[in-house]
Amino acid sequence: MTELKGLYTLWLREVKRYLRNRTRILSSFMQPFLWLVIFGVGIGSSLRGALPTPELTYQELIFPGILGQTLLFTSMFMGISVIWDKEFGFMKEILVSPLSRFTIFMGKMLGDSTDSLIQGLIVIALGLVLGINITPIAVLLCLPVMLLTTFGLVSIGLIIASFMDNLESFGAIQSFINLPLFFLSGALFQLQSLPTWLQDISKLNPLTYGVDALRHVILGATWQPLQVQPLLIDIAIVCIFDLFMIIAGTWAFHRMK
Repeated sequence: MTELKGLYTLWLREVKRYLRNRTRILSSFMQPFLWLVIFGVGIGSSLRGALPTPELTYQELIFPGILGQTLLFTSMFMGISVIWDKEFGFMKEILVSPLSRFTIFMGKMLGDSTDSLIQGLIVIALGLVLGINITPIAVLLCLPVMLLTTFGLVSIGLIIASFMDNLESFGAIQSFINLPLFFLSGALFQLQSLPTWLQDISKLNPLTYGVDALRHVILGATWQPLQVQPLLIDIAIVCIFDLFMIIAGTWAFHRMK
């Protein structure tokens, strides 16, 4: 019971801290808006007739990728909360509490994943405003896919932050990891159009399978001939990645003093 109460308290703290930062919530519209409107429309107009299927616009093609990008950047940034907690002494207090390191890690990971999920829902709402065709069933199916995708990505941010003592170092490493994960995920293009060696590298990227799964549930049958993997395989790979990162994150929190 103590572990569950501690897990809930840590989860609630992370969610409340996010919801109280209204400036950040409002600013979360800007980056996906720029990608979808300027990049999506601009590049899309030059690709007329070059898309793999006439039923799909470039803006629709990249929308799940931009959703994946939002989950990636938000999830990784959430690791900064560990550094803040170190600086203000809160981390030391919870590390000496009766809670296990696994519970501490899971509480922060689940809280930060919930924050990333909210950010993803904001992007879905923005997509609806911009005229992206998303059915209510697709929105419901997106929720578990987005949540599973964020678990592993948030864990990466928490693990990195557990080794850092200042915000500058975390920011540099975060950017070093974020950009390759994003650009090699197929978020902005079809992976099948890449050279074989680049496709092989992309298959090592966990975000590739998250983006592909999002395209499955958002684009439906239109995406079937263009899929990277069947949906169930995408989900299985994401779950394996999540499990591995949770184990690694628990170990990283064990080593913190």
